[in-house]
Amino acid sequence: MDASIVIISLPAIFRGIGLDPLAAGNIGYLLWMILGYLLVSAVLVVVLGRLGDMFGRVRIYNLGFLVFACASVALSLDPFRAGAGALWLILWRIVQAFGGSMLTANSAAILTDAFPARQRGMALGINQITALAGQFLGLLAGGLLAAVDWRAVFWVSVPVSITGTIWSYLSLRETSAGGRGRIDWLGNVTFACGAGILLAGITYGIQPYGGHPTGWSNPWVLAGLFGGVILLLVFCRVETRVAEPMFRLSLFRVRAFAAGNLAALLTAIARGGLQFMLIIWLQGIWLPLHGYDFEDTPLWAGIFMLPLTLGFLVAGPVSGYLSDRFGARLFSTAGLLVVAASFLGLLALPVNFDYGVFAALLLLSGLGQGMFSSPNTSSIMGSVPARYRGVASGMRSTFQNSGTALSIGVFFSLMVSGLASTLPKTLSSGLQAHGVPASTAHEVASLPPVSTLFATFLGNNPIGHLLGGGGTLGHLTAAQRATLTGHTFFPELVSGPFHHGLTVVFGVAAGMALVSALASALRGGHVRDDDTRQEEADRTAKARPTRTSP
Repeated sequence: MDASIVIISLPAIFRGIGLDPLAAGNIGYLLWMILGYLLVSAVLVVVLGRLGDMFGRVRIYNLGFLVFACASVALSLDPFRAGAGALWLILWRIVQAFGGSMLTANSAAILTDAFPARQRGMALGINQITALAGQFLGLLAGGLLAAVDWRAVFWVSVPVSITGTIWSYLSLRETSAGGRGRIDWLGNVTFACGAGILLAGITYGIQPYGGHPTGWSNPWVLAGLFGGVILLLVFCRVETRVAEPMFRLSLFRVRAFAAGNLAALLTAIARGGLQFMLIIWLQGIWLPLHGYDFEDTPLWAGIFMLPLTLGFLVAGPVSGYLSDRFGARLFSTAGLLVVAASFLGLLALPVNFDYGVFAALLLLSGLGQGMFSSPNTSSIMGSVPARYRGVASGMRSTFQNSGTALSIGVFFSLMVSGLASTLPKTLSSGLQAHGVPASTAHEVASLPPVSTLFATFLGNNPIGHLLGGGGTLGHLTAAQRATLTGHTFFPELVSGPFHHGLTVVFGVAAGMALVSALASALRGGHVRDDDTRQEEADRTAKARPTRTSP
């Protein structure tokens, strides 16, 4: 809930602290508000999953709720404005991510410990459904609360997190044996630094640099990419030589674990690209063309994407229940094929689509993702020994969170590169045709496309934002101003370049889904873990007739 409520409320938050996130030098604040939580989660979940194995998963989980609650209170009390206010929010979001990582790193392991193997897929499916329900509530709550006060967006997290803290301490009991061990300090440091530098480099690769629409030629970005990879290679070397490694590389010898995590990583990349592209598509083009004000588009985009959530809610528990009986491979592989088909369907849609067809494709995608997610998680968690479930849960979360962060860098870059080749000329000629001086039109058209994309993402009128600062709109006639800032000018102007970018994005996403399906199919058949074999032995013993002495 807290992740989606912040994304949908970013315009109100930045207005509240008096900061224009799209001004020169401020895009970094925007990126870290969106990605900071995700990057920290991707880096820390393995470490915290390993600590759960050592000191108790419920103990780490409960402490995570407490940290999350304290960070929620601090976020709602931001005392600063402008850049300082943004830094306060970003830093406390990082603290909040630390608490959230304690929760996500151990939740799947706690459920796997608590439920027998024959019910595990259903339990994990319900767990994922609650997460999706929270995301939907966050979209609605963010749109409603942001209209009241931007601080209310963070206030709503306070009672939820405090209640969760008290509830978890009172209700949860440790069911895993746990076992003290040594902390792999060198592995922790090399992994945290390597993953953090790599993901930060990808994040800054979205920003323009030296006249280029993206920052992939920035020496610092390149240093982050290569330096992060080198540190991760050092980390892998360290983990093969220490007695008690943080990252159990030996688990990748288990085919179900390795194939499941590969499929989860690629699916997270494809899913992240889908969600962000759909939001920009709806907010920047489709909703304005159908009469919605730009300021109202974030909330309505969440509402019009409900079929995606509905499909997940329907398929998640059903596929989890069936996979408990028939195995994960059939449902997870078929689900990914359905996801790939939905991407190809979206690829064939025109920019100004018929909503009925669009909704059907979103529903199909949600059904496919639900068919894949629960069985895949159950297969990963059931394939490892019980004593490693905490670190396995953390590794699974790392792949998912890293995939989402990678998707933003990959797909935003693909979209920006596609727009950079056609948008400047289209935008310049369109502005001049409606009275904007040639010099101003060329200046606006030369701005990096990422600013235009983020303007639509934040629910701003892109033309009003681009022309409002220099007073250009004030020198135009009322009719020209109405046309330029109306509902149709910008969407019709960028629909061609945007559709070209969508073709690339959805084509790549469909390819990733197909590769994920192949990885899922190679996981092997229905593997019975230790719990399943023990349950069957217990049932056999109970069914065996007892002898009575004469």
